[in-house]
Amino acid sequence: MRIVELILDEESELGIEAISVVESPAIEEDFVALKSQEFKLAEVDKERRILMGALLIPNKPIYRRNGEDEYYIYFSKDTVLKASQMYLMNSKQNNATLEHQYEVNGLSLVESWIVEDKVHDKSVKYGMDLPLGSWVGSVKVNNDKIWNEFVKTGKVKGFSIEGYFADKMERPKESIDEELAAIEEAEAEYLLKEIKAIIKNDKRVKGGKKMVLETYSDYPQSVSNNAKRGLKLNEAVNNKCATQVGKVRAQQLAQGKPVSKETIKRMFSYLSRAETYYNPKDTEACGTISYLLWGGKSAMSWAESKLKQLENE
Repeated sequence: MRIVELILDEESELGIEAISVVESPAIEEDFVALKSQEFKLAEVDKERRILMGALLIPNKPIYRRNGEDEYYIYFSKDTVLKASQMYLMNSKQNNATLEHQYEVNGLSLVESWIVEDKVHDKSVKYGMDLPLGSWVGSVKVNNDKIWNEFVKTGKVKGFSIEGYFADKMERPKESIDEELAAIEEAEAEYLLKEIKAIIKNDKRVKGGKKMVLETYSDYPQSVSNNAKRGLKLNEAVNNKCATQVGKVRAQQLAQGKPVSKETIKRMFSYLSRAETYYNPKDTEACGTISYLLWGGKSAMSWAESKLKQLENE
C-alpha cells in the first residue's frame, strides 16, 4: 500500500483551517481534560474546561480510503512545525468543528507548542508519550453544549485537524531525473557566466597584479563523506545519475578541494531545490544520489552559514 507525504500547499499556503473535536482522532492520541486544581492561577473557575492533546504527530502513517483506493498519509516534522506556526499567524485559533461536520463557537486554542524534550516537555506531566516534533495544544471550551454533551460524556476523545495540504506524490522516475538535470544545467550556466565575468576582470591589472579568486575549504568532513558516498552509489548504478557538473562537484568535495563563494552559492541553491527528491531509504534513486554528490544536508547547512558569514565580513 502506498504512503503519501502531505505538505503545505506552496501556492495558497492556507494550511490548517480548524481544529475538530472527534470521537476517533486520526492521530490516535486522546486529549487530556485538565482540572482546575492542576493550574495555580490568581482566579479560576470551578471547571476551567481546558483540553490538552496532540494536534499533529510527525511521520505517523494515517490510513485513508478514497473509493477503492487505499493508502496512508503522513506529515514530516518540518510540515508539522510550519503548520503550527501558520495556524497562529493566520489567526485561526478560534476556528473549531465537531466531528469535521459542524462549525462550533467557544473553542479556542490557548496554548500551542512543539515537543522538543521527551523528559521535560509539559505533555509528559499529563501522561502523554509523544514523539519529538509533535504539535501539542490546549483548547479552552467555552461552549456548554460541547462540554456537557460531548466532552463530559466521552463522546469525543481527541483532536483532529482539517485544512488544505498538497500530496507530495512520487513522480515518474524519468521526470525526476530530467528535473534534477535541469537544475544542474541551470547552475552550470549561471556559474559559466560568473567565470567569464571573473576572467574578464582578471585581465585588468591592479597594481601590476591580477585579481585572485578567494576560495574556501573549511566545510565539515561530513560534506566530503556524503560526496564520496554519492560517488560510490552512483558507480553502483553505472553512473547514470547526475550531469557532468554534479559529478565534478562531487570529486571536488570528496577530495576536500577549496570552492569559491559563487560555487558555495550554487551549492546552496541546488541543494535547497533538490532536497525534495532526497530519500535516504532509497539509495538507488537519482534524487538521493545527486543530493549526496553535492554534499548532502551538511553541505546545505554549511553553505548557508558560510554565505551569512561572508556577507557580514
